[in-house]
Amino acid sequence: ALATGRDPQHAAIAVTQGALDQLDREETQGVVAHEMAHIANRDTMVMTVVGVLLGGLVMLADWGRRALYFSGGRRRRGSLLLFVLVLLLAAVAPLLSRLLAMAVSRQREYLADVTGAELTRNPLGLARALEKIGAASTPLRTATRGTAHLFISDPLRRRASSVEGRLGDLFATHPPIERRIR
Repeated sequence: ALATGRDPQHAAIAVTQGALDQLDREETQGVVAHEMAHIANRDTMVMTVVGVLLGGLVMLADWGRRALYFSGGRRRRGSLLLFVLVLLLAAVAPLLSRLLAMAVSRQREYLADVTGAELTRNPLGLARALEKIGAASTPLRTATRGTAHLFISDPLRRRASSVEGRLGDLFATHPPIERRIR
């Protein structure tokens, strides 16, 4: 399932046929409530702002790298330090921005879980749905790395999404399902 839209008045929720076939009524309500929570919490807007801000950081690093490249032989005092600083920023900014975006995405998933459970007043429906979704054996064929953060769980079944601890916390778009169920 996924939620999209710029605000609650212009939002849509999609649920795959496979989810509708496998989940019972209470589990489906939990999943839809989770997606409604993303809309109510304006998560699409939050992630858009995060993407723009972090994309801006990457652009600044790229501009700095290009400015150093085109300044060529014009050496000034401190230019070596500036060169090293811009080079470091250009190398680290894309990775850092991606890590920050994934961290925000994980926190929004927790918030949507809590808000969805409050909407239905039945946290077990969502918990059971998450168990079934986590036990599904194949990733979605139509999901991409660019759309994975839109789904209720990582549709690509990447290993980082199921690893608990610091590594999983750094590289996953979704928190581990076991932690979300707890």
